[in-house]
Amino acid sequence: MNDPSSITIRPLALADEPFLWEMLYLALYVPEGADPFPRDIVRSPEISRYARGWERAGDLGFVAVSDETRSPAGATWIRLLKGANKGYGYVDETTPELTIAVAPALRGRGVGTKLLAHLMAEAKNRYQAVSLSVSADNPALRLYQRSGFEVIATSGKSFTMVKRLTTGDR
Repeated sequence: MNDPSSITIRPLALADEPFLWEMLYLALYVPEGADPFPRDIVRSPEISRYARGWERAGDLGFVAVSDETRSPAGATWIRLLKGANKGYGYVDETTPELTIAVAPALRGRGVGTKLLAHLMAEAKNRYQAVSLSVSADNPALRLYQRSGFEVIATSGKSFTMVKRLTTGDR
């Protein structure tokens, strides 16, 4: 698969739960040369809140599937994380946080761009904005900037970014 046109985007379903957890793990940024996180890190409360109990009210997500292999290539989703459950990219009680990951072998081929564009097109029918947290040295930062996310806060080496889904986007 060399081209994002050979990807089909479909809704993220409860049956995708094992893949959702794998994508959550892959969404954790590890700088080049650093040791990867232990796999069970996704079960910690501060990370698991992004996937635990998928398909609750307000959840919206999509899976990219390779047309050639019929296997999942990546996923993106948003969910409202509020109150004591707020996440790293928390902005307010009405702005969902974004998670996105693409299988390592398929990164840099437009899959993430296609997934994110699809999610934003659907999210604008439900929300006024979407937020995320990203490390300043994460290559995905460029994708977020190209997609219209803006830095609204800095914490250490991480940015909180927001994409406003204005009337012009709807």
